[in-house]
Amino acid sequence: MTSPRTLLLRTLGLVLGLAVLVVVINVFAQGSFLTPGNLTNVLRQITYNAILAVGQTFVIITAGIDLSVGSLIELTGVVMATFANAMPFGGVGLIVATLLVGLAVGCSAGLINALPVVKLNLPPFITTLAMMLMARGLAFKLAHGRPIPINSNAFDGIGTGFLFEGLLKPLGLPGIPIAVLWMAVIVVVFAIVLTRTRFGRYVFAIGGNEEAARLAGINVGLVKTMVYVISGGCAAVAGLLYMARFSSGSPNTGIGSELQSIAAVVVGGTSLMGGRGGIVGTFFGALLIGLLNNVMNLLNIESYTQEIALGAVILIAVIVDELRKRYLTL
Repeated sequence: MTSPRTLLLRTLGLVLGLAVLVVVINVFAQGSFLTPGNLTNVLRQITYNAILAVGQTFVIITAGIDLSVGSLIELTGVVMATFANAMPFGGVGLIVATLLVGLAVGCSAGLINALPVVKLNLPPFITTLAMMLMARGLAFKLAHGRPIPINSNAFDGIGTGFLFEGLLKPLGLPGIPIAVLWMAVIVVVFAIVLTRTRFGRYVFAIGGNEEAARLAGINVGLVKTMVYVISGGCAAVAGLLYMARFSSGSPNTGIGSELQSIAAVVVGGTSLMGGRGGIVGTFFGALLIGLLNNVMNLLNIESYTQEIALGAVILIAVIVDELRKRYLTL
């Protein structure tokens, strides 16, 4: 398990790097970056990726990977939109019921991902790749290739609403986006789960040495199953927020999201070899990627170049992690 000192040093390094990056970005963007409206927009943009990356962190710490999360956003979004349109009631009850349906789909997909890994020892790359294709195909089939508009306005607040608008308006802030609060709750809750519970310790133990964890009496199969279920559940929450933001469930929403979530986890300091990492680092990794995407948009850099930059960031993060393992003892 990663020591508290190591986690603190990595987090401080990320924060320092982000601070320097923000200053440089603001200079290049000629002051258009450090505005309340733009910073709020950055937080809204990273919400979905950060939530996905939280679940992905659990999987990667166990030395696994989940390629299906982008497709699960699409599948759960389509299923939830269809369900919401079929219900005769609205309000908070509809939101809760729709979320529960989405969680049932996402967590069930996570369970299906885990079973071949746990029971047959198949590589997670293969099983989650298969789920990625199946979930995306099923989403397109259920939606007939088109977004499904939501008839109810119960989800408008979640998708586009703000809190404390009156209090923050004098400061030039539009308010706190409700979706950002969802992200904050998920990050805090799962950070506590990973660092302060027995389950979290088991996750690190399995990633560090699975056979030793098994000999120590840890139910490796159950823990590995749960991390994929958590990942599927996070994808469902992201699917709900996407559906609420665009007032529809679309089979195209999550394309590329799996790679973005893996990038956030890696940039945040979690090792792809397992056994090391943390949720706080993942959040800052998602924030770093969001800042880069935002400034490239402000500078009118084409999307192809943005993909090159993101790939370079991932490569640098992996190289730094490997060099740190080889030459630094924290």
